[in-house]
Amino acid sequence: MMARRWVVVGSVIAVVAVGGAVTAVAAPWESDGAGGDVQTATVPDVDTAALVASVPHQAVAKLDPVRLADGVVPPTNRWYSGLVFGDQPQPVFAEPLSFALTSSGFTIGLPQPAVSAQTIAAPHVPAVTVDVGAASARITAADPVSVTIELLDGSGSVLGHVVLAEGSPFVSFTAAKDVDVRTEGSLSATPDGPATAAGDRWAFVGPGYDAGATSLGKDDSASWYALPDDASSDAAETLAKAAAHPVTGVDVAYGVSSSDAATTLTYRTADDGATAHVLMPHHRLGGDPACGLGTYPSVYGDLELCPGSTLTSSVALQEPAGTFDVGSLSDDKRATLVKAVKADVAATPDFPSDTYFGGKSLLRAATLVGLGEQLDVDVADLKAKTVAALREWAEPDGCSSRDARCFVYDEKARSVIGLTPSFGSDELNDHHFHYGYFLAAAGMLAADDPKLAADVKDVMDLLGQDVAAAKPSDGFPQLRSFDPYAGHSWASGSSPFADGNNQESSSEAVNAWNGLGLWAQESDQPELATEATWLLSTEAATARAYWTDPDLPSGFAHQVVALNWGGKRDWATWFSPEPSAMLGIQLLPLSPAQLTVGRDVDPEKIRASVEEAAPDGYDVMFGGDLLGYLALAGPDDASKAWTELESLPDDAIDDGTSRAALLAFVAAASARDSSG
Repeated sequence: MMARRWVVVGSVIAVVAVGGAVTAVAAPWESDGAGGDVQTATVPDVDTAALVASVPHQAVAKLDPVRLADGVVPPTNRWYSGLVFGDQPQPVFAEPLSFALTSSGFTIGLPQPAVSAQTIAAPHVPAVTVDVGAASARITAADPVSVTIELLDGSGSVLGHVVLAEGSPFVSFTAAKDVDVRTEGSLSATPDGPATAAGDRWAFVGPGYDAGATSLGKDDSASWYALPDDASSDAAETLAKAAAHPVTGVDVAYGVSSSDAATTLTYRTADDGATAHVLMPHHRLGGDPACGLGTYPSVYGDLELCPGSTLTSSVALQEPAGTFDVGSLSDDKRATLVKAVKADVAATPDFPSDTYFGGKSLLRAATLVGLGEQLDVDVADLKAKTVAALREWAEPDGCSSRDARCFVYDEKARSVIGLTPSFGSDELNDHHFHYGYFLAAAGMLAADDPKLAADVKDVMDLLGQDVAAAKPSDGFPQLRSFDPYAGHSWASGSSPFADGNNQESSSEAVNAWNGLGLWAQESDQPELATEATWLLSTEAATARAYWTDPDLPSGFAHQVVALNWGGKRDWATWFSPEPSAMLGIQLLPLSPAQLTVGRDVDPEKIRASVEEAAPDGYDVMFGGDLLGYLALAGPDDASKAWTELESLPDDAIDDGTSRAALLAFVAAASARDSSG
């Protein structure tokens, strides 16, 4: 068996892993700039069992975890969910590698992006095929960043397990008994390799390799990996050493300071030896670590190879916000806004009963209530109606007596599902979008109303735990919706796609964490507020980096990316081919949290994006949101947006907002500009 060499490189935060969660045992994070002086946060201490027990249990989820071991909480909304659900497993994209299960083992690829006018695509193309004689597979461990897959023979006996982790250039297989492994692909070696392929692309580290054959004894491991483009001798040596220490899982820690929100991912290895990792572009926003080992291609840009077991990154802090600054309006504009509030209050329709439009309608109304109270407009009737609707949704036993406007817990899916689902929420799709609206509305309505906060607390906490539990439990997976490596959320519950998981509405993801933060503040949960601030800051930063202000390759003909996947990026939406939809779905609901969507974005880029979305004027889908975004480009643009909004047709204003809220957004953008 190959000797294992202990190599320690990079910076490491001292942490203790507890069931996948992380608790700090050393105060500040050591780093090369990313993360600054941010300290590791204490994760919220939640009685998940009590929350789950507070609502009725019903089997309503349309979800079948086909390849999942007993006792593992179904890992929905993950980058690897396609391995777990559906009749046939789907390829997944771990960055930099792609991976797919086969009838007898697995294949590995290094996706190569191809660019067209509307798509940047890099599908899974097998480059290395590994045959271990497997007949089936099942997931036995799942955290937000990594997944462990057991491969079984025809009798159901475990042959061994494979570990994949985002950001890891390695795929490892550890044998549970004597196993003969066959590798096919552009890779050759001597029996006591490491082996490198012609062109220095693919390599192998293990106890032996002879013309593609490897014999593993119990607990022996083999690792396959790709070398970066133009790999130096340092890169090759670093990877060969690191490959001898198979990754077993990834711990997540986070924290916030007065200026930054930081994430640290610690790649655990079987023997505590050092591994290596790659950085996505957003990992360099808080500093540019000097890794210098080469890059891998991806649909998101070059991924930089770094030594070490810890990836630490930071983004600019964004705190939850629920009110617009309208205090500096002129008398004329104040009168216009007051008139709009009164008209929108009067035009408020009955609240829908499904979890998406029902939640949106509550936030629309709560925003109007807040504006009315700021402007001394009588909104008492609307407030009473909205609070009553929120209380109805938040009755823990509501589903015992009705089939709408209530939530149940599904034990098989380990998830909270609202009766009268929409957009596949009973398939675990879009839960953070839906529940973010409820949480934001609850946080806004409960401001200065501790009794309301107490009365709705159980259900609101339950919704928050469903999408953002900081620790894993029997009731919920850790961070169901949020991917701490990719820095953003995934929307599909089961991800039945060959291109991996996806997310369309980056802004509704931002709204989810803003809503969680508003709720945490008003329900006096400081640890949850810290977690929400981290989630909000990170998701907002990646929304700009990968959706609204992306660095795009030559040949892609558009200003924004409307739909990001694991293996491709599209100028397309699920619901409309209209140009206004591509940008508009990245803006709604244009709440105070979205005032940062233009942060550090070139004003000309904002104008160009809006022009592409509405070349013939703003009487289009999401036209009001487009005008709000335009206001972020500068004072003259804000003045134009205000004037256009005054006469914009009602059907160009999304049902999750109002003319008054959009005018308030423009006013807040102008106030920010005037204050510097």
